[in-house]
Amino acid sequence: MGGKVLVTGGSGFLGTRLKLKKPNWIYISSKDADLTKYDECVRIFKMHKPDAIVHLAAKVGGIKENSTKPAEFYDTNIKVNTNVLEAAYKCGIKRVLSALSTCTFPDVVYSYPFTEDNIFDGPPAITNRAYGFTKRALYIQTLAYREQYGVNYSCFCPSNLYGPNDNFDLESSHFVPALIRKLFESKDGDSLEFWGTGNPRRQQLYIDDLAEIVPILLEKHNSEIPIIVAPDENLKISDLISTALKSLNCKREIIFNNKLDGQLRKDGSNKKLMEILPKNFKFTPFNMGVRKTYSWYYIQWNLKQHLLQG
Repeated sequence: MGGKVLVTGGSGFLGTRLKLKKPNWIYISSKDADLTKYDECVRIFKMHKPDAIVHLAAKVGGIKENSTKPAEFYDTNIKVNTNVLEAAYKCGIKRVLSALSTCTFPDVVYSYPFTEDNIFDGPPAITNRAYGFTKRALYIQTLAYREQYGVNYSCFCPSNLYGPNDNFDLESSHFVPALIRKLFESKDGDSLEFWGTGNPRRQQLYIDDLAEIVPILLEKHNSEIPIIVAPDENLKISDLISTALKSLNCKREIIFNNKLDGQLRKDGSNKKLMEILPKNFKFTPFNMGVRKTYSWYYIQWNLKQHLLQG
């Protein structure tokens, strides 16, 4: 779209990659403003005077961190989301595109893939319940502002993200970055332990694919219904590991600890998304995306070692 666009969470996972696609947009982070404080939101929006906001800022983490710090996830995300939308409205910003998550959807639905209409068919998975409900609250707030104020606020729900610039901290990361780090720090013949049983299915969305899609959504997704952003590929965790091992030519013994599986299925329909994407758009297959991510991590590790030695 034309006009000035501001991105919250600009130094985060998606924000960092989006900046490569849209370098002329404005990217703000916690260094620029504390979005848990309403006055800070108003200050930063008045400073930049954007025509539209892409709202990505959020506290995120893997199963372990979501399970052990639910109050922190709830408190931070409720404050940030409430403040960003209210400040945007008060500052006269009529277009906001907010990121939800497939964690917004119920733990279990009657049929898969689920669609945008299933969002309230049950509670989110207990392993990320607090985070999931804050995303639902953001959706409800978006609907309320549309209905009362007539603004063009809308939401999108990406599936499980991975790729360069992800969080590779084993204590707080999601599955794929944890997998890549464990493979990088081990050698052929080693045993690697992973949470759960390996049976849950995931639609792993390569981050640069989403960075390409977001500007399209900002221009074309004007519906009150949050749109699901997910690839067709839908693999078991165990199959994702096997694919990564084959793609990276690694040989490891894989052990599942049978703890905290998370949602068994999170596969959403991308039918509505494909109606607005260019006909030639192709999602990055996991075997290709995991190679790209591993290569990025390898380069970053070598750069860090060079700096430490220099």
